[in-house]
Amino acid sequence: MKKRISTGEPVGLLGYFGSEPVAWCSIAPRDTYRAAMSDPVPGDEKHKIWSIVCFFVSRQFRGQGLFQKLITAAEMHAANNGATLLEGYPVDQNSPSYRFGGFLPAFEQAGYLLVGHKGARRHVVRKVLTEAGCK
Repeated sequence: MKKRISTGEPVGLLGYFGSEPVAWCSIAPRDTYRAAMSDPVPGDEKHKIWSIVCFFVSRQFRGQGLFQKLITAAEMHAANNGATLLEGYPVDQNSPSYRFGGFLPAFEQAGYLLVGHKGARRHVVRKVLTEAGCK
């Protein structure tokens, strides 16, 4: 991670309360992640795809809307860096694992469309972006 950061490779966003970091969102070009989080879809070659892979919000700040704010910030960050499509990998709320990727209803509320599944638990959701933000 240190090497990626020192070379300027995008790795994510931090959310702060004052000067204290309280939230994290892993957001970067999809092809910078080691393992493929989704299968290619016809038309992908027309897009610059970024992925939201992981979230963390400190326990005392949960339930205050930070997750939705992280999604919005990730969308703006990706769009401002040339992404045209943002992909996420949430799970159902009762999933026993992969919960760090967020929950499907939160992404649906933010306007993401369900486009498939990866493995037994992960959903693949997508949202088209514009330079000024999101469609």
